[in-house]
Amino acid sequence: MDGFVIAVDRGRYTCVLAGAEHGVAAAELPMVTAMRARELGRKSVVVGDRVGLVGDTSGAEGALARIVRITERRSVLRRTADDDETTAEGRLERVVVANADQMVIVSALADPPPRTGFIDRCLVAAYDADVEPLLCLTKADLAGPEEVLGYYTELELPYVLNRPDSDLGALRALLAGRVSVLVGHSGVGKSTLVNRLVPAAARAVGVVSAIGRGRHTSTSAVALRLPAISGIETDPGWIIDTPGIRSFGLAHVSADSLLHGFPDLVEGTVNCPPNCPHTSDAADCGLDAWVAAGRADPRRLASYRRLLASRAGEGDQRGETDQRGPGEGDRRGPDE
Repeated sequence: MDGFVIAVDRGRYTCVLAGAEHGVAAAELPMVTAMRARELGRKSVVVGDRVGLVGDTSGAEGALARIVRITERRSVLRRTADDDETTAEGRLERVVVANADQMVIVSALADPPPRTGFIDRCLVAAYDADVEPLLCLTKADLAGPEEVLGYYTELELPYVLNRPDSDLGALRALLAGRVSVLVGHSGVGKSTLVNRLVPAAARAVGVVSAIGRGRHTSTSAVALRLPAISGIETDPGWIIDTPGIRSFGLAHVSADSLLHGFPDLVEGTVNCPPNCPHTSDAADCGLDAWVAAGRADPRRLASYRRLLASRAGEGDQRGETDQRGPGEGDRRGPDE
């Protein structure tokens, strides 16, 4: 039987059978508890994986199936605890989710203010994983989005604005038919957004915890089926809620791939000398002239070079100055 992994907890994997969600309310999805078969060896199973199940797939209490196959992943979103691959934290690569189509980067416009350094990191990880990014700006009742959107104006980054009383129709339309992973710092309103999108989220998570015999919510990812949209037969999609994170290390992303997280700067490297490192002390780097000519925001170049320096292990990442909001200095690291 083909299954979809929606939660992982201490060696137990909660799955739904492929196709079982069609015509079934999200809160009523039958769930199968499984363990990984020995023949998989060291292959990890993560939320979002499409797997092959054998054994008792009835979902009855006490039933236990086995995962014997992991379907080739369409995408793999990864992160590390550090940027420097020479450190233990940088070598510890963690798969966040598999097979996501879209990364929804949740950022508050105030309380806490937006942290563009973190958003930039998420964009790098999304582009590297071949996952489409979507910026979701919450607490739009407290501040306007103009400065944040101005910072990303050259990217034509898709975005949605969310207020406590706003209609979620635009966001629901962008989530329909897709597996979307939500990432964001604690306090940006991600949990509130999840509960509005999936009113039965608390109950669904509780059922997953009971099946997995463990704790869930803030410590691991969980996939939640979006409720059907009234009058529309389109697949409503899935969202994968991740715990609030303080860091999004990029040691797994090569220096060359790092640039692709800044598509507004790519063309500026055409006139760079061969093997240009693009750092601030690089002789004749074309990026400086590109920015000086007004073709890119100087803050974007500064952010890119901070990531380059951090990846090279230069300086204390936690002590770097970053933007909590465009134009505002912050003495926290780029992830905080």
